[in-house]
Amino acid sequence: MKLKLEEMDEPEINMASLIDMVFLLLVYFMVAASLQKSEADLGIRLPGMIAQKQNVEMPDEQIIEVKDTGHVILNDQQYDTPDSVDLPNLVGTLVRYRLSCKSAKIPALITIMADDNTRHQRVIDVMNACANAGVKNITFNTSGE
Repeated sequence: MKLKLEEMDEPEINMASLIDMVFLLLVYFMVAASLQKSEADLGIRLPGMIAQKQNVEMPDEQIIEVKDTGHVILNDQQYDTPDSVDLPNLVGTLVRYRLSCKSAKIPALITIMADDNTRHQRVIDVMNACANAGVKNITFNTSGE
C-alpha cells in the first residue's frame, strides 16, 4: 500500500524576532564598548595669546573733562577742535580703551566732568562719542569750582 505523505511547507524565518535580536546585540555592544579619548581631550595647547607675567594695572575709570571753551580733554590731552561735533579722535581712543578693558575683563568706565558754564550740546557730543565707541558705563561729576 502506498501512503500519501502530506506536502510540507517551506520553513519560514520569523523576521520580527530576528530584528529584535539584532537591536539587542547592538545595544549590548554600545554599552559594553570602552570610550576612547577624542583628540580634543589630549591636552595639547595650541599657540594663542601669551599670558602676562605681571598684571597690567588698568585705571578704574577715564575722566573726560569738557571745558567751557568747548575743549575736550582726556588724560591731559586735548582731542579734536572745539567746533568738532563728531569727535573722531576721541571716539578712536575710547574704542581702544573699551577693547583693552574687554581683554582685561574689567568694565570700561567713563566719567564726564563738565565745567559749570559748558554748553549742554558739547556734553551731548561727548556722550555721543562714548556711545559710538561702545562705552555704556558713563557717570557725571562736577568740576567743583
